[in-house]
Amino acid sequence: MDDPAKDDPLSLNAEPMFIIGWREWVGMPDLTVRQVKAKIDTGARSSSIHAFDVETYMQDDVERVRFSIHPVQNRDDVAVNADVPILERRHVRSSNGDVSERIVIRTRLEILQRSALVDLTLANRDTMGFRMLVGREAIRNHFLVDPGASFLAGRHRRKKRRPN
Repeated sequence: MDDPAKDDPLSLNAEPMFIIGWREWVGMPDLTVRQVKAKIDTGARSSSIHAFDVETYMQDDVERVRFSIHPVQNRDDVAVNADVPILERRHVRSSNGDVSERIVIRTRLEILQRSALVDLTLANRDTMGFRMLVGREAIRNHFLVDPGASFLAGRHRRKKRRPN
């Protein structure tokens, strides 16, 4: 029989919830994205990543998508290419009220060394402040958000260049 206490985040028997800030560095190892700066948005149901050069195709009766990601904010010269199965297509309402059909993929998301499978929509977020938006479905039952904090999972460490 199911234990209802397991699904209740306030239950003493529930898994511990970790506190994260309103923006965090997150990883997507299945897409070979080590870190991308993401906005944690409890007002958004779904999660989204900026994708470009999106191309769908069929392989062995499975619809797939090829796309590229700019994981580094304000840097278009760094790109990661991905090729994954399409989970579904979903109508999503944007923050300005427009509804569009988006491709949805399923991938692992890592925050604070915790990993979970999440549904991720592919969108043009080029003009947005963050290349990735993590919605409430992805963090539900795993994290609590402190809206006054940022990067509680740690800061991104850039590789230091060595002088020639």
